Amino acid sequence: MTLKNNQAYHDVDQKYYLQTFRRYPIVLEKGDGATVWDVEGNRYVDALAGIAVNNVGHNHPNVVNAIREQAGKLIHISNFYLSRPQAELSQRLVEMSGLDRVFFSNSGAESVEGAIKIARKYAHSKGHGGTVISMSGSFHGRTLATIATGKKAMQEGFEPIPQGFTQATFNDIESVKKLVDNEAAAIIVEPIQGEGGINVAEKQFITDLRALCDEKDLVLIFDEIQCGMGRTGRWFAKDYFGVQPDIMTLAKGLGGGVPVGAILSNEKVSQALNYGDHGTTFGGNPLACAAALATIQTIEEENLLKAAVEKGKWLNDKLSELNEPSIKQIKGKGLMVGVEFDFETKPLVAEMLKNGVLANATAGNILRLVPPLNITYPELEEVLRVLKISLKNLREHG
Repeated sequence: MTLKNNQAYHDVDQKYYLQTFRRYPIVLEKGDGATVWDVEGNRYVDALAGIAVNNVGHNHPNVVNAIREQAGKLIHISNFYLSRPQAELSQRLVEMSGLDRVFFSNSGAESVEGAIKIARKYAHSKGHGGTVISMSGSFHGRTLATIATGKKAMQEGFEPIPQGFTQATFNDIESVKKLVDNEAAAIIVEPIQGEGGINVAEKQFITDLRALCDEKDLVLIFDEIQCGMGRTGRWFAKDYFGVQPDIMTLAKGLGGGVPVGAILSNEKVSQALNYGDHGTTFGGNPLACAAALATIQTIEEENLLKAAVEKGKWLNDKLSELNEPSIKQIKGKGLMVGVEFDFETKPLVAEMLKNGVLANATAGNILRLVPPLNITYPELEEVLRVLKISLKNLREHG
């Protein structure tokens, strides 16, 4: 099917696709680094990176070549058998994280579901209940169990919601302690909340969570699906806090755009699982693991952790220098940036799109900027230029 323009494809989408997304009025066709083009040939700087997924940009030759080479060997074999890429990726992630075991999934939500299962199995082995404590402002996925950890608005119409979930206040350790009893199994937290508005956890809060879990023998789960894999300038955001979780979930940036997730766990909680307690058909297939290995190698070879730190600081400084009165604060770490405005940011994102930049509005009044880690400074300058133009246009034309 070859149609003429963006609208023609959207007509097809609206006729056939389940309408759960409010899509922007373009149809992307190709990309290179931090630049993408739509089917009409219009060019955009991508400051969203597939929602913090394309950490090494679009069409990176290392990732493309790894996928091509692996596709010519094996794509899928099931987990009855082991592949070389899966074994190699398992070793890499364990060595990078300091945890002991890994299980591969297909997505972030699947990783969180698996983490909950591991935590509950461990808790039950210790005579505890299965309640999972999450945080206000959290987002852990769209499955029934993961929406049970999140906002009430996402639960409406999907009742009955799975039981055994309760919520504390982010960055408030006393609110967490009030929920801890013998029914508690685990505490799950994003070290930096993504969908919640790029909210960075306080170091003392994370330290206190670790101490509380040690005291009560609870499982501490870090959801690093968005803030992991170099996004913040460290492989994992946990490394900023000097705290090791019992379980850590990954996805998004792990595969360079290919769907792949991971659950990493220490030996203590891993030993609670027996053969057959968890499984997956597609998780950890050779193609996804080869893409992830190439992504990790590229981040290392191109010093993209350092780049994320330096470019993140540069972007933060330039945003501050705008002296824009509607900006309330700039949040985040590395190239995980949230710009808080005193107005709803969806119109701003739509205006930026018209002027050639892909960004995202989240948590109402937050502009989320999570570009590829290898975005160039000229491209970042273009993002800033478009932001200024878009703010001016909104003021002038509403």
